[in-house]
Amino acid sequence: MSAPLLQVENLAKRFGGIVATDNVSLAIPQGELHALIGPNGAGKTTLIAQLSGSIFADAGRITFDGQEITRLSMPKRSHFGLARSFQITSLFLDMSVIDNVALAVQAHAGHSFSFWSDARSEVALRQPAREALARVGLAASADKITAELSHGEHRLLELAMALAVKPRMLLLDEPMAGLGPEESARMVEMLRDIKRGYTILLVEHDMEAVFALADRITVLVYGRVIATGMPNDIRANAQVREAYLGDAEVAHG
Repeated sequence: MSAPLLQVENLAKRFGGIVATDNVSLAIPQGELHALIGPNGAGKTTLIAQLSGSIFADAGRITFDGQEITRLSMPKRSHFGLARSFQITSLFLDMSVIDNVALAVQAHAGHSFSFWSDARSEVALRQPAREALARVGLAASADKITAELSHGEHRLLELAMALAVKPRMLLLDEPMAGLGPEESARMVEMLRDIKRGYTILLVEHDMEAVFALADRITVLVYGRVIATGMPNDIRANAQVREAYLGDAEVAHG
């Protein structure tokens, strides 16, 4: 069996007396959509932050494609191919949709381009931006002002910004948050299409979406992994039902 693309070993993070992640271990192979679920305060976003490099773990080890990245900065992890989206919205609402994506490409490129305003005309920035917008169904909105988009379209734009930098793995933090039923269904279909070409770690509270999309699921409670397995195994796991899902939600999911 080949080594996993992302390997997390005994990761731990404390904030004062609060244990955010407690000896967390994960192994995610190339091409898998792996969902991370758990109640509020379970440590899911803290784990994503440690994987992306926005905060450093107190202990443990993170390996990506055989390279240890535990102490690397966010930009360096991005260049290895890790892209995070759906944390706090960071769109420039007064700029065009395509300019937002082009700036994401420029930021990933580092010093290859001299100044952010070049993103308005630089072909090397705008071509991958247009391709990413087409991938998420926003090609027709490329020249709109970002503030004119709906909340669901903002989520799709954030996804386009992540895809435009040609990542090897996506870290998606609650892409369904704040979406209505129709927008959620559109996002599920988008992720179902995208998972054919990317390895994905998905943090999500929408259990219907999780069970529709995930190849495997890890359950985090109080910062500790209580179960990892195939969706049917997680659905049937008594400890998971008691700690998080609940009989009715599992049956419905």
